[in-house]
Amino acid sequence: MPGLAIHSFRRMGPTKIDGGDDVVLERSSRTARARRYCVVFYNDDYTTKWFVVHVLEQFFRMSETSAAAFMLAVHEKGRGIAGVYTRDIAETKAKQVMDYAKELGMPLLVTAEPESDDGDGDENKS
Repeated sequence: MPGLAIHSFRRMGPTKIDGGDDVVLERSSRTARARRYCVVFYNDDYTTKWFVVHVLEQFFRMSETSAAAFMLAVHEKGRGIAGVYTRDIAETKAKQVMDYAKELGMPLLVTAEPESDDGDGDENKS
C-alpha cells in the first residue's frame, strides 16, 4: 500500500561491545517538567471591581459568578492566582491585562510569578 510504512523495532536492553564482557546499559532520557507560572492579581483601592470582573471574564474565561467571587477574595486577601500556565502564556496574559488596564486608566497590578515548589499555589486559586 502506498504511504504505509512498516517499521520493525528491536528490544532495547544490555548491549555487548566487541564480544567482550563489558555491558553498556542504555538509560531512557527523562525530560524535566516545565516550571509553571501563576498569574497573580493584586488588590488596589482604585481599580473598579467591575473592571476586574470584566478582565477575568475576557482574558481568563471565567463566568461572571466565578470572576466576582475571585475579585472579592483578592479584595479581602490582597492577592489571588487567576490561573497557572507555562511561563510564556502566563507572561503574555499578565502583559495583555496590564496593557488593557493602562489603556483604560486603571492602576491594576497583575504579574506572572513562578509557582511555589510545594505545588500548592495559593489559597485564592480559581
